[in-house]
Amino acid sequence: MRFLVQVFLVLSILLTITGPSLADSADDFKLRSGDVLQVTVWKEDGMDQELVVLPDGTINFPLIGVVSVQDLTPFAAQGLIKDKLKKTIPDASVTVMVKAPLGHTVSVLGQVSKPGELIMARKMNVMQALSQAGGLSPYASEGNIVVLRNVNGKKTSIKFPYDDVASGEHFDKDVELMPGDVVFVPTAGLF
Repeated sequence: MRFLVQVFLVLSILLTITGPSLADSADDFKLRSGDVLQVTVWKEDGMDQELVVLPDGTINFPLIGVVSVQDLTPFAAQGLIKDKLKKTIPDASVTVMVKAPLGHTVSVLGQVSKPGELIMARKMNVMQALSQAGGLSPYASEGNIVVLRNVNGKKTSIKFPYDDVASGEHFDKDVELMPGDVVFVPTAGLF
């Protein structure tokens, strides 16, 4: 009994420390190409599959073939697979979990301590991305940070007011990032 209480306390502390996860925002999380999924059909041999969402937004699952899951929530993908399995497994109990949200990345480039790609395990704004990239370097042009975004094939640039947000006065101006965004921090001029 004491052991179970200790396990419960440790799990409670871990959940408190880690904060909200993909499971907490399941209604907002949409599957994208590159995401790694764990699809399980309970009590069915060979139906436990780790799958990567292909570039065209599909997965290939036994007995039903190609299934388009692009922009579906994991719960909606679960229902779709269950529905398609009804012909061969009428009472299938299907589970779809995101093992790795590799299709949900943003890049932080330019004058930051650790430029590169970040996986968005939950919603992320520019300040959070800059923090995960180690913060701005001493050579950063704080007033010229931009978010580069591709929306339906059209490239846009969103100016980010770093000074306003960093001062704590205008948190509402922090830009919420979308998968595929690039945060670019240019070098400050010498003069």
